[in-house]
Amino acid sequence: MEEVTTAMADAKAHMEKALEHLNHELVKLRTGKASISLISDLNVEYYGAPTPLPQVANLQVADSRTIVIQPWERNMLGTIERAIINANIGITPANDGEIIRLSIPPLTEERRKELVKKAKHVGEECKVGVRNARHKALDHIKKAIKDGLPEDFGKRKETELQDMVNKYVEQTEHIVTAKEKEIMTI
Repeated sequence: MEEVTTAMADAKAHMEKALEHLNHELVKLRTGKASISLISDLNVEYYGAPTPLPQVANLQVADSRTIVIQPWERNMLGTIERAIINANIGITPANDGEIIRLSIPPLTEERRKELVKKAKHVGEECKVGVRNARHKALDHIKKAIKDGLPEDFGKRKETELQDMVNKYVEQTEHIVTAKEKEIMTI
């Protein structure tokens, strides 16, 4: 019984992680508004080591369409600029010798549809993660039934597990739909 309870707790933790990952990935999708989350995961070469951009520069949102990056060391301007270009986020950096400005262009209809596809893909990945967690937990439950756990208890836990899966899949769909609406709003 304890093994089944542990398996259920593990499944719930994996499902939570899948949902967290979904939210983290969706934040990166550009919606036409300036957001530091677009570049906060970027790594830049800093004295030979890949370092997160927020650790080598000050990141600010100047207005709804502009992000300003002010490196703490002037010699980092070129490195940061290259990292942004190589990240292929669809934004060209403007370097004025002191700061880098990122002007977020308005989204075209085509680009919006592309982003919606990407959001749906990330949502599907989340659902796959949830289902994988269910699969592992089901294996534990079935093994416990073979090892002498009462079958009705096992069936009850399977139903509980399926309800949990349904809840997380529903949350995933709700989050993706909200992001889709945000992307398509002009």
